Formats: sequence, structure tokens, C-alpha cells
Amino acid sequence: MAIIDECRTDCKPRVGVYGLTSCYGCQLKLATVQKIMEIADAVQIESFYMMSSNSKIPADVDIAFVEGSVSTEKDLNELIEIRKHSRVLVALGACAVHGGVQSWAEGEMDIDKLHSTVYGDAEINMKPLQATPIEQHVEVDYSLPGCPPEEDELMYFISAFLFGTYPEPKDYPVCAECRLAGNPCILIERDAPCLGPVITAGCKARCPSFNVPCVGCRGPVPYETAWFDSLAKTFRMKGMDEEFIRDRMRVFGAHNPNLEPMLKRIFGEEKE
Repeated sequence: MAIIDECRTDCKPRVGVYGLTSCYGCQLKLATVQKIMEIADAVQIESFYMMSSNSKIPADVDIAFVEGSVSTEKDLNELIEIRKHSRVLVALGACAVHGGVQSWAEGEMDIDKLHSTVYGDAEINMKPLQATPIEQHVEVDYSLPGCPPEEDELMYFISAFLFGTYPEPKDYPVCAECRLAGNPCILIERDAPCLGPVITAGCKARCPSFNVPCVGCRGPVPYETAWFDSLAKTFRMKGMDEEFIRDRMRVFGAHNPNLEPMLKRIFGEEKE
């Protein structure tokens, strides 16, 4: 989808960056990209509260980057207005794409119980909702996963829009990047509960590179292209059962529609 096809040759794409319920880490990452000034010269930032107090919601923009999950009625109302006033909407980060860690209770605890557990009797001046990805409420054109997304991914997305093309999603697992980095497999060699075989790449295997098992912040690999036929089944060989892997993947991917089909492909043979 070309963003600047309707503009004059000197027209700059209008960009809005918004935050719903989140830690605002994705916006902070975008604001601190090393080449942010080059980006700022190439676009017209209409709304970005982290960078300008003159921002507003909504603003008429060509590209809207939305961070955070829909966790309150206020979030939902703002998201609907953002969608109405943007040509292209990008779900930015784990919370916007998959619901984030605040959505872990999906299907296990209703919103009233969850709210009382967290806030007790305190009155909150907004109606709470079960945390959900933004695509459950509005049309999302592109998704950029990560907690937060990587700097080169942010540059790639913005550059793609500037050149009148579109960003392509990654369809391979963290394991691919881990092997390219020359890392030993901590799942195979250390029995570490690493989710690398079934989690979307893009992080350059940062956690496994420091001997920390992947916890799945980028969400399950899309398009059924994860390594089910090899490394994924190592979960079973290492004694990691379906519930254990489900619980780990739900931390960031409770709402991901690919979660249960993925688990079925890994562990389904045990039920046959």
C-alpha cells in the first residue's frame, strides 16, 4: 500500500504514535532510535505524546503506530477514533499484537475478579475490560511484534512506507537467528525450557545468546511455519508437557489464534 501516492513530491507522510494500556516501552524505543532525527525529517509527526505535548488523539494521519492492549473502555474509544483517522494502522509491540502480559488471565479469570485481585476496593476512574489485542476491535493493517520491537525493524517499517511499499512479516522462528549467531542450543544441551522453535524471529536471539531461555515475547510463528517436525518435538523428549508449554506461551500469547493449533501439532500425537 503506497502511503505517499496521493501526495505532492514534497509531501511528508503524517505519522501518529499512540499508547493504550502498556509500559510505553515500544514508544520509548521508537523515540530513541539512533536515526530518529533522520526519520523526523522524512515524516510529519502529528501526534506523539512522548515527544511533543502538542499531540492530540485522534489526529488525521497516514500511518498510526498503536502500542498497548485494549484494557479499558477509554482504550477502546480512543482506538476506534485512531482507526477512523488513519489510512494505515500498525500494531506496535507485544501488547498491541497479542495482548501482552496483562492478557494472561484470558479464559481463567473474569474481569471483575481480576480487577478486584489487582486493585482491591480502590475506585478506578475508568471501566476495566479484559486485555485484548487491538485487532479484536479494529482492522490492523500491519503488526510489528516484540517487547519492544527492534530498532532495525522500526526503521524497516517506516522506510517501507516511505518508499511506497509494505513491510513483510517474519515467518521463521527464533532458532534460525540463534543458529546464525553460532549459539549452542540451550534447549537440547541444557534442557532449558526455551520457546525458540515456535516463536517469531526478529530479536536476533538476544535471550538465548545470554543463556536465557526464550519466553515468547514475540508470539507464535505465523503461517504454520514453525519447526514442528524437529526442535519443537524436543519439548516432549525433554519431558515438557503440553500444559507447561501452554502456560509459558500464554504469558505473551494468550490471545494468539495460532497458539492452540501449534500445541496440537506438537503434542497431538500423544492423544491419538
